[in-house]
Amino acid sequence: MRILFLGDVMGRAGRGAVAEHLPRLRKEWRLDFVVVNGENASNGMGLSGAHAKGLLDAGVDCLTLGDHAFDQKDMLQFIEGESRIVRPVNFAKGAPGRGHRMFTDARGRKVLVVQVLGQVFMKRAFDDPFSAVEPILKAHPLGGQAQAIIVDMHCEATSEKMAMGHYCDGRASLVVGTHTHVPTGDAMLLSSGSGYLTDAGMCGDYNSVIGMEKSEPMRRFITGMVKSRFTPATGEATLSGVFIETDDRTGLPKEIIPVRQGGKLQPSGPVMA
Repeated sequence: MRILFLGDVMGRAGRGAVAEHLPRLRKEWRLDFVVVNGENASNGMGLSGAHAKGLLDAGVDCLTLGDHAFDQKDMLQFIEGESRIVRPVNFAKGAPGRGHRMFTDARGRKVLVVQVLGQVFMKRAFDDPFSAVEPILKAHPLGGQAQAIIVDMHCEATSEKMAMGHYCDGRASLVVGTHTHVPTGDAMLLSSGSGYLTDAGMCGDYNSVIGMEKSEPMRRFITGMVKSRFTPATGEATLSGVFIETDDRTGLPKEIIPVRQGGKLQPSGPVMA
């Protein structure tokens, strides 16, 4: 199964890049399933129902969220009627929506998508991510009920992301970090065969400070003073993420390839025969 995961969509530039590039990539790379983290798609803070619909219409099969899951208040209701959106499994007891869902690709194969929030350096105290994913993975053995399992680890600390990768090794097809908006260079297959990447990066304008127009973040770093709100950068965006091709029998990836398309970053992606 050919799976594409794209990191945090950042504002209008990120939404535009997904709409521009994804339909072509689905055809060229013969993608079976696409997961996109959309939690910064609406002005950098959360995801609105209208913007979620636009991303889904562009060819996204599943949207994951994050710590800003419900910053756009209409998502509280929208998520209840849209099964293709997954919020963090350990967000809060009683939160609307679900933290994991089983999907079916065009050929009838099952794909489980799980999202979980880390604890280290996060502004809010979330439940333990490791105990949150354990019963889900235990109930859905890889290569059995699910032909592929994707875990989106949304958190600040690279160490916590790496720990989750090793914790899920052999039980998930892909463990990929989101949230910090900077793509890392450590895409690899772990010792028990799972694909891993510390951070997928963002789908946004990299001529910025992690997706925001440079002036206000730089002012705060240099002077320590706040003048205005952060505003998402609107230049040409790069799609950043990761591609895996899995073995349907085991659910483990045969390869893992970083993805960067458009914008300022060096292009990267699978080469199709």
